[in-house]
Amino acid sequence: MKELHTKTAEILAPVGSWEMCQAAVHNGADAIYIGMPGFNARGRSKTFSLEELKQLIDYCHLYGVRVLLAFNVLIFERELADAAKLIEEVVPLGADAFIVQDIGLVRLIKAIAPHQTVHASTQMSVTSHEAIKLLSDLEIKRFVLARELSLAEIEKVRQNSVAELEVFVHGALCVAYSGQCLTSESQGGRSANRGQCAQSCRLDYDLIVDGLKKDLEDRRYLVSPKDLCGLDQIPELAKIGVDSFKIEGRLKSPEYVASTVKSYRSKLDGVKFNQAEAIHQMKVAYSRDFFSGWLNGVDHQRLVDGRFSSHVGDCVGKITEILNQSVRVESTSTILSGDGALFVDFERGMEIGGKIFEAKPIARNSYELSFLPDFPMRSLKEGMDLFINSSDALSRDLKLSFTDRERLKRVPITAIVSGKVGEPLKLTFIDPESRQVSVQSKALLAQAARAPLSREFLLEEIGALGTTPFILNEFGFEIKDQLFIHQREIKELRREASQALIAARQALKIPILNSAIQTLTALRVSEPTKVQNVESKPELSVLIRDRSQIAGLSGLDIGIVYLDFEFGKEYGESVEELREQGFQVGIATTRVLKPGETGHLKVIDRLKPDAVLVRNLGALQFFLERGGHALYGDFSLNVSNSLTAQWLVSKGLLRLCPSYDLNREQLLELVSASQGVPFEVTIHQYMPTFHMEHCVFAAFLSKGSSFKDCGRPCEKHRVELRDRNGVLHPLKPDAECRNTMFQGKPQSAARLLPELISAGISNFRLEALFETPSELRQKISAYNELLSGKASSKGVFEKLGIVERYGVTEGQLYSIRTWQDRKQQQESRA
Repeated sequence: MKELHTKTAEILAPVGSWEMCQAAVHNGADAIYIGMPGFNARGRSKTFSLEELKQLIDYCHLYGVRVLLAFNVLIFERELADAAKLIEEVVPLGADAFIVQDIGLVRLIKAIAPHQTVHASTQMSVTSHEAIKLLSDLEIKRFVLARELSLAEIEKVRQNSVAELEVFVHGALCVAYSGQCLTSESQGGRSANRGQCAQSCRLDYDLIVDGLKKDLEDRRYLVSPKDLCGLDQIPELAKIGVDSFKIEGRLKSPEYVASTVKSYRSKLDGVKFNQAEAIHQMKVAYSRDFFSGWLNGVDHQRLVDGRFSSHVGDCVGKITEILNQSVRVESTSTILSGDGALFVDFERGMEIGGKIFEAKPIARNSYELSFLPDFPMRSLKEGMDLFINSSDALSRDLKLSFTDRERLKRVPITAIVSGKVGEPLKLTFIDPESRQVSVQSKALLAQAARAPLSREFLLEEIGALGTTPFILNEFGFEIKDQLFIHQREIKELRREASQALIAARQALKIPILNSAIQTLTALRVSEPTKVQNVESKPELSVLIRDRSQIAGLSGLDIGIVYLDFEFGKEYGESVEELREQGFQVGIATTRVLKPGETGHLKVIDRLKPDAVLVRNLGALQFFLERGGHALYGDFSLNVSNSLTAQWLVSKGLLRLCPSYDLNREQLLELVSASQGVPFEVTIHQYMPTFHMEHCVFAAFLSKGSSFKDCGRPCEKHRVELRDRNGVLHPLKPDAECRNTMFQGKPQSAARLLPELISAGISNFRLEALFETPSELRQKISAYNELLSGKASSKGVFEKLGIVERYGVTEGQLYSIRTWQDRKQQQESRA
């Protein structure tokens, strides 16, 4: 295991504005991350111009803070040329690393700029050391691990990998695995893999159990986790050897950045501080309440509160008495005039908020709070919870942390003055990284008639660095004779040395760049791929999720039957039964592989199916090491461009299912550019949207915190989440008790089939969910008729409309709309 001293790890802060950058730098961040212009996973954040980006990088480097560019979205084929040109423009600006999701984009960056550092985004869904090993040839320096890993699992990754590891320690938690959430895409074309998350997890849902709504009283936000606070886990993470502690929040405020960075800096450095007060400040800045997420393992009862989904602040007390124009509250926290109060009655679903006009202490742990005349006093009730969700005093203090000159970060330097009579006075500045600059006076040193230069005098003059980013740490005085030079010469030397050191700290190494477009062209043809037979007959494969569905397959024309069951014990007999009927059989891996979860893969390995449907990078590495399997890559590998497709085929995948983020045009462009990569396109499915470590079954149908004590309600009940539009979205657990929520209305690519066949695609897939054998048989027959030319897409839709509860949709396949946040549109017009 790699040994890491606590202070070698870095605090990594989010930046979405200049003020956020200043807040991060002056409160102790070692590095900041910011979105790549035009391509980043926070589509609603400010887009910096190249000139602004350069200024920000220079500012951070001046203070010794590294800058990471979040280039963490999937790249479509037609965007590769623009991405290549952008890389060519941005690399010379001097960012310390790119944070990347797309494997093809990693290849492109390293080909254009071989020395550019690349980090793997959490969007790459890296959850195991096997995945890191598979990606080793891409020269990725750091891996941002999935938020769902526990301390023990992070330690296992650390023990088996020398790569740098980064862990999220604070901020909003996505309920779905990053890179594996298709909810926004399936419901509105706003892909989370494209920086356009619609935050569907923060919406309210009804829990439908066996067809009936379950009364959950005041719990409506069933998939909205509390915010992560890993402050207590910092010492253990540092001991494990984590290299970087990441704070979420590029859409938050500068004050949020200031409070979080300051708290985690103190914790990491072992500085004594009031942790309870720090947590209060962070909650007031922004929180949906705090929890340690998955760092201490799975706890379904505590991860999701269910009563709220947006900022509530810190719960500090309750109303004890209602007066005419004020209320009395009990609180052990300090409440100040100007604080934002939010009174909540969870049972009635009522929230009443406003700014406190006056907070008057009336007894120990008791306050009388008054408000402006328009505050709805009549709606308040005794017993309501009081949250403080803003504070004028706290905001002022946090803002001063990055605007008050006396509180700004200073870079400690060493200054050395030297000289002899008849020579210039020489001043040398040395920074903590041993950069050294020297300047000399224009005038010469003369023999002093009176008041010779003393160490004390020069220390005071050279140390007057208040208008610079520097502070004098050590001073060297190398003048032996009684010498004199005018004071203005000394001041000018100090100014020149400061400017020279600023320039040295912001100086960039000239990067080695290859031509962007020429490099892209070369990459597109560099990987030999197996060309599929465009003359072959189109073939339909079927994925089933319940063993009973096998009864609906007999005698049908099916290429391969994929099994995707909750219980591995059902695979053996199912494989035998299907082979007896003459079918080829494939088995799907789980969508995520965490440390210690190879048991499911070993079952597949032992059964020797005709194909393994690989859903994560770690599983691919596992089966490559085992050998002897036909490996097919599923949609969850996020293949959206030819560079990614070629790399995966080079690793041994014989077939690829393209990303579900692609619409018709993007899919056809991928196929055309991929040099005959053998694709399999899903033409009918209930799109798998949320893929969650959080188990809704355990959280709301049991008192258990994990599979060990939940009583397995998933084996007894059918559960669906009903959204605001009345659509029911089915939930299903997998072999590792992770939940997948499926889009309630199935998607069909029937109308797209002729174009796909013309493009050379011959492998198609139909995915079942909860269909009965007879319902599944009708669907398969309808698509087989379409593939054979005996039916039209319109006819298929009509037949499926009888079978499907909500009919059939084409989803986003024919959508050409590009979503953009209104706020950004206004900024671009300004």
